[in-house]
Amino acid sequence: MKVLLAGIFNESHSFTGGVTGIAGFRISRGDELLAKAGDGSMVDGFLSVAAREGWDVVAGSFYDAGASGTADHAVFELFWEELATLLARAIPDGLDAIFLVLHGAMVTTEHPDPEGELMRRIRATPGAEALPLYAVLDLHGNLSAAMGEHADCLVCYRENPHIDACERAVHTAELLARCLKSGVRPRTYVRQAPILWPPTGTGTADAPMRELEAAARRIEREVPGVLTASVWAGYSFADVPDAGVAFSIVAEGDPAPARAALDELAEQAWSLRQAGLPDEHDLEEVMRRILPVARGPVLLVEPADNIGGGAPGDCTDVLRAMLRHDVEGGAVAIADAAAVAALQAVPIGATATLSIGGKGSPLDPGPVELEIELVSRSDGRFTLEDRNSHYASAHGVNAEMGPSAVVRHRGVTILLTTLRMPPFDLGQWRSQGVHPEQLAVIGVKAAVAHRRAYDKIAAASYTVKTRGPCSSDLMALPFRHIRRPIFPLDALE
Repeated sequence: MKVLLAGIFNESHSFTGGVTGIAGFRISRGDELLAKAGDGSMVDGFLSVAAREGWDVVAGSFYDAGASGTADHAVFELFWEELATLLARAIPDGLDAIFLVLHGAMVTTEHPDPEGELMRRIRATPGAEALPLYAVLDLHGNLSAAMGEHADCLVCYRENPHIDACERAVHTAELLARCLKSGVRPRTYVRQAPILWPPTGTGTADAPMRELEAAARRIEREVPGVLTASVWAGYSFADVPDAGVAFSIVAEGDPAPARAALDELAEQAWSLRQAGLPDEHDLEEVMRRILPVARGPVLLVEPADNIGGGAPGDCTDVLRAMLRHDVEGGAVAIADAAAVAALQAVPIGATATLSIGGKGSPLDPGPVELEIELVSRSDGRFTLEDRNSHYASAHGVNAEMGPSAVVRHRGVTILLTTLRMPPFDLGQWRSQGVHPEQLAVIGVKAAVAHRRAYDKIAAASYTVKTRGPCSSDLMALPFRHIRRPIFPLDALE
């Protein structure tokens, strides 16, 4: 069996003001894509099943930009040009199926649903109209009707943090193997709910996602014909009609049971809608009343600057709070390429005046000028300690922060990175000679995905209100294109 493998992975933030061009994507083509076998990513998950089944993998391209601003549509067209060329060669040679690794919340400067458009174009390619088309996607994908219409099988992760991304890819590829062996083509049924939850409300260990995932597992066990059911938390920072909570079921045979199960899931989500809007702590209150009596490490989690959600990772509210309260044993990682570059001529152990952070979002008050001691420099490369890390889902276990530096101001340690590195693995700190379990306070620029790594060392954790583009207060965002009415933007009963 010949199976084509390709993918494009970008979670596009509509409110950062930035555009992600081709330089913002890491691209693996052909043998480079096949070399991802064993790296713990979704691509690895597919390749493990392909090897077991003896498939001949036709390797295309994988474009990966993680979470960032709206994608330049030219990047999508370049990806499609490469895929279309490969399809034109592979189909006459007897291509049997297509497997895609996608995010699901990509938005380009010209199209609100490029994943749906990609599947439409594949189906419009002569010879691909009836090929099995399977895809594995992120739990935070925004599920569209076009995606459901053109794909035989759509599967998203079940866990947030995304510790099961590779496993979900294995599951999807095994469903493809079932189809190729039996000749029975399933259908994908989709249902959107009029609900928008911020990323902070989508952790699968908590309500409402915990209850919805449990219901999906029950449906898989009990509803005739259902092969797999997916709960899509959606990505609330993409200003597109399809953003928000949705559900998909892949089933064989009579569609009626699957459609009834989708109705059940949508009704349950509506009954739990308020649970997806979690409370956040006042930062100053935490600093003033809680930290003086805490025994660390205490996490100050700031979802407004959630790197994994597309924020710049350089907002300064938590750093300023640590300085204002003269925290001893505090640490925060800040993405600031200019600050790293400014340190290149500074000797290790020397002091310098440095402008830190506050450059990536107009919501932030701006850079903090500090007299710092340069502790260390590195190339920023490290291997994840956790192969099931949220980060590994798309990128694999080899991480790159770009040229990096550790600096210290009084009792606060600051890890400066050239590239935005989401705080999903403690190896980020240890690779730089910092032992996170020995710290008193750690600033964490995340929403939920950090929990896999940080909860095991934390004495306490407080999600705090700060300034940044990934605010959990969705009412404050200037939506123009999202479908209406939708909770909580509109009063619905």
